[in-house]
Order: sequence, then C-alpha cells, then structure tokens
Amino acid sequence: MTYVNATEVRKNWSETCDSVARVRPSIIKRTRDEMLLASKNDVLDMLRVYALNATIIKDNGSVTISMNNMDIVENAETEEEAKRLLAKALLDYAEEYYENYQLYSKSPNRGPHQPFIIKIMLLGTVDRIMEELICQAGRN
Repeated sequence: MTYVNATEVRKNWSETCDSVARVRPSIIKRTRDEMLLASKNDVLDMLRVYALNATIIKDNGSVTISMNNMDIVENAETEEEAKRLLAKALLDYAEEYYENYQLYSKSPNRGPHQPFIIKIMLLGTVDRIMEELICQAGRN
C-alpha cells in the first residue's frame, strides 16, 4: 500500500474522500504518524472476523445471554428481549470505552475488546448489533 502525504490530502481533500469511498483505503503519512483512512463498509469488512459471539442459557422461564469475550451478561423473559438488552449494553459499553479510549485500549483486560468496540460503534444501532449477535446454546 502506498502512503499519501498529509499535505497532498489537505490540498485534495474531496478527491481523497472520493477515492477512499469508491476505490480503496489510504494510509496517510504526517511527519511520524501514519493513519488509515477507510470507508465504514471497508472497515466493517475488515472486522468481519471479530464475530459478536455469545452464549445463551434458557432456564426456569428466563433467558441469559453472555458475551464470550467480554464480561457483559443480560437476562430477560424472552430470547428477543435478552438480545435487545445485550445489544444495548454493548452499545453503552462501546461508548464508555471510546470515552476512556486512552485508558481502556491500554488495559490488559479491556485492550483486546478494541476491534469489537470499533465494530459495535460502526454498527451504531441496537437493531444492527442484534443482527450481528451469534448466540449458541450453553449449559445450565
């Protein structure tokens, strides 16, 4: 991948945006910093391997869904309700993570959540997050 100088990006902002949106991502180099500029769809494609896997347990008239790689658990009377609560909790956590990015991204227990957080933020809505949830039966 070739680098695009930040000065050139500034001069040709519209063309750069058009190219990134319609052709391919770009790596922008500014002094010692390198940044990726990519469309939302390209980033979601890159994050496809980070599935939102959860374990679902149905017991005594309630449903519990637990994220496999994050300590987020929700319980409700129905599976649909539990999924909605989990999706909302994931979105809330993603917003909290983003607000505390400097701390959370460097933390040994939260740092690995970063790609999931970016994915959740890009999905952006409870309904879209629910669509991405992959729930597999767990043990009671």
